[in-house]
Formats: sequence, C-alpha cells, structure tokens
Amino acid sequence: MSADAAVATSIFAAFMVFTVVLGLLSVRVGRRTRMAAGGERGGGLADWSVGGRSLGSVFIWVLMAGEGYTSFSYLGAAGWGYNVGAPVLYVIAYMSCGYAVGYLVGPMLWGYARRHGLVGITDMVAHRYGRPWLGALVAVGATVCLLPYIQLQITGMGVVVSTISYGAISLNWAYFLAFAITTGFVVVSGLRGSAWVSVLKDVLVIGTLGFLACYVPVHYFGGYGDFLGRLVDEKAQWLTFPGHASGGLDQGWFVSTSFLNSLTVVIFPTTVAGYLGARSADTLRRNAVALPIYNVLLLVPMLLGMAALFVVPGLVGAESNLALFKLVVDSLPAWAVGVIGVAAALSSIVPMAVFMLVIGTMWGRSVLGLVPRLASRQKLGSQVVVVVAGALALLLTYTAPNTLVRLSLISYEGMAQLVPMLLVGLAWRRMTLYGALSGLVVGATLVSVLVFTDRDPLWGVNAGLLALAVNLAVALAVSLLGPRDTDERPDGEVLADWEPPAGAPAGAAEPVGPVGPAGPPSAGQAAAVADGG
Repeated sequence: MSADAAVATSIFAAFMVFTVVLGLLSVRVGRRTRMAAGGERGGGLADWSVGGRSLGSVFIWVLMAGEGYTSFSYLGAAGWGYNVGAPVLYVIAYMSCGYAVGYLVGPMLWGYARRHGLVGITDMVAHRYGRPWLGALVAVGATVCLLPYIQLQITGMGVVVSTISYGAISLNWAYFLAFAITTGFVVVSGLRGSAWVSVLKDVLVIGTLGFLACYVPVHYFGGYGDFLGRLVDEKAQWLTFPGHASGGLDQGWFVSTSFLNSLTVVIFPTTVAGYLGARSADTLRRNAVALPIYNVLLLVPMLLGMAALFVVPGLVGAESNLALFKLVVDSLPAWAVGVIGVAAALSSIVPMAVFMLVIGTMWGRSVLGLVPRLASRQKLGSQVVVVVAGALALLLTYTAPNTLVRLSLISYEGMAQLVPMLLVGLAWRRMTLYGALSGLVVGATLVSVLVFTDRDPLWGVNAGLLALAVNLAVALAVSLLGPRDTDERPDGEVLADWEPPAGAPAGAAEPVGPVGPAGPPSAGQAAAVADGG
C-alpha cells in the first residue's frame, strides 16, 4: 500500500470508528431519556424505528436532508452532469417541490400515525382499510422498490472506498465493508443513531462540497469565468434540453418526472420514517421551509461533473460516475482525499441505514406480525430482517449487479402507485379497499410494462405519471361504482386530520399485532408492549 493510500484509508477508518461510537452514544442517551420518563430500559419497536417520536428540529432537519445526499450526490449527479447535462437538474426540482408538498402531507401523516400508534406506511394502509394483510402486501411491494437503493448505496460506497484507497482495497472487499458497517450500525442504533450521524455527515458534506465548488474551477480553469465560458462555447448541448445523448429527456420528461417524484417522495417509506420520528407537527413544517435551501449544494457535483469533461475526457459507461473523484484524487493531497471520501461514504451509510431500517420495520410489524408467535417480538424480528435484507443486497451486488439496477428504474415510479391508496384514502372516506387495490394493481402493472419494454418516457412523459393517472381513474371509478365497504368506524378513526395540533397526544400504547379496525389490545399484546416489543 502506498503512503497516500495509507493516509487516506487511515482517515477513513478513524471516521468509521467515530460513526459507530456516535451510534452507541445515541442508544445510551435514548435509554437514559426513556428511564427518566419512567419507560423501559430496552425500548420497543417505536423507539428503534422512529426514534421514540422524540426527535427535535435539528435532528429531523439533518435526517431528512440526508434523503437528498446519498452516494448519488458524489457519483451519480456528477456522472449525469458529465454524460447528459441539464436533465439532471430534475433532482433539485422534485426535491424542492416535494418539501412544499411535505409541508402539508408530513404533519397529516405524523398526526395520523401518532393518534393510532402506527410506525410506517404499511401500518397506515392496514389501519385505514381495516385489513392487516394489506399492510403485508404493501410491505412486500415496497421492499422490491427499496432493495435497489440498498444495493446501489453498497455499490456507491464500495466505489468510494476503493477509489480513496488508490486501488489498495478491492471493490469486492469495499462492498463487504459497506454492508458490514451499515448493518451493524442500524441494528444497534436505529433511527436515532442515523439522526446523530447525519449531523456529522452534513458538516462534512457542506464543507467538502463548498471547498470543491471553489477549488476545482480555480485550480483547473483559473476561475468560474473561464470555466463557464468554455462550457458555453464548447459544450452548449449540455446546458439545454434534452441535454447530450439523453435519449429524449426533454422538457416534458423534466416536468412530468419532477411532478411525479414530488408526490412520491412524501410517501416514500424512508421519508415517512423521518416524519414519524418528529416531536411535533410544527417541527415538520419548519423543516419543510428550510430544507430546499440545502438542495442548492446539489448543483456542485452536477457542475463539477461538467468540469470533468475538460479535465478527464473520454470516460464511458460506469467510469463516468467517477468524474468528480477523478478530479479529487488527481489534484488533492491524500488527507483531503480521505476526508472527501468519508463525506461520500457517510452519504451512503445514513440513507442506506434508513432504507434497511424501514424494510425491517415493515416486515417486523406487518408481515411477521401476522404470525401470533412472532407478534410479541417485533423489534427482534425487524432487526433480523435488516440483516437479511442487507445480505441479500450484498449477494446480488456480487452475483447479479445489473438485476437490482434494472429494478431501480421503477422504484420511484412503482412507489408512486401508492399515492391514491394512502393519501387519497386518508382524505376521502369513499375510497374503498376494492378501489384502492384495483388502482394499485393496474398502476403497478402498467408502469412495469412500460419500463421493461423501454417505453419510458412515453410520448415525452414519465411512464410513472401516466400509470398513476390510470391508477387514480380506476381507484375512483371502482370506489364510486363498485361494491361498498362495510367499515362502520367513524370518520375520525379512519381519516387523517390535515391540520393536526402541534402537540397531538401520543395516544395509547403501541399496538403489537397486525393493525386492523380499532379495538382494545389483547392481554398478550399488552404484555408484549410492557416487554418492549
């Protein structure tokens, strides 16, 4: 191992140890807080999965901001900027619009979940329609949409680790390190640990991207004037729609994708986990106002990807994702490479941890919770599922790297098909189980067909938005014209309040079994709650 590799990897290793220590400290602080409030020492599923619904403005801000800063920020955004150009700006557009939608939707979902003791979207749909098996069905479908993100974060972090080690650590070992560090971290620390580490990650992200935004144009071009002048003169195609060799990602695709993703991001299971961890609805509103400011930083890797066109031309295929790190490794000392690598690695660890946490919670609560013998051990079951999900993503990273990458094409477009079932269902009492389920099946089938037959975009429009329109039409038609539900619960039990009070009561003890129509917990459920889930 060269001296540069030794320096960079030592810095990386030190920060990874510090990350684990932060996770352990978060658990210790959470335990002290629970015991001071008269709670149990071990905590239950809600404490592990949604931080005990006690995270304040700062932790919620950094946790939800982390949704926008994954390994994509350092690799994919720069790669898109290098290969395509202008269409990559859809990321900033949809996330900013999504925060605006979240200003309304976040408090609504928070209030509904808090009132009924729910910990995720699978709980919500099961409670809304009074069918525990519906939560299990949604859990399976959501897992298919989330597993690609775990695999992609493993891949992204592996590339970062291998690159900052100057090739001393092979990709295969780097993939395993990404899996091992993240899995151990999330099993031990849960959502609260992710929030604590997000603070460290955000400090490094803001610092490193701010530094690179100033350093790269000055070092390679003498300043922004010369850089932007060359970009306009020599690479003008990258600055207009549909970009360079994008395959037709023009204005119609940009608008439809930004609109679809802004609706989808607010019901994405990882986003909802952030919502439900908040201390109050006002915390979510304040963060929805502030979060778009953070998105401005995403311009940096996109712009630097275009700068790499002049410095390291000729990158093709997956190599283009290394455009930003090529600039970093070639021009900066090893210690700086190590610090930037840590920022990129944490940008994989935090969102990957939340993805794994959400999958574990969905399965522990809505799938394993259907089995009576397992219903009282939901937290343990969720932690086991975390390990299994991470191991499956790692295995497929080694054996079939393109399989989940292909599935990632329908992740957002597939998750979008839950919008009528969840959001419309929580606002409109006449949405029936038959209508919501029919729309979901039709929408998911249509988007899968369009994506896997290479008809996305179709007529210049995002295929997921077209499928969502059909989904909504079917759901409304079946709800209005089809068989009626026999749910006799009052509206206040079924529907969400779009303006929940800032200090809505936490409600009864967290339910342990599958969530269905309201009713008192059984003696076994009450005992399980006392046991900590």
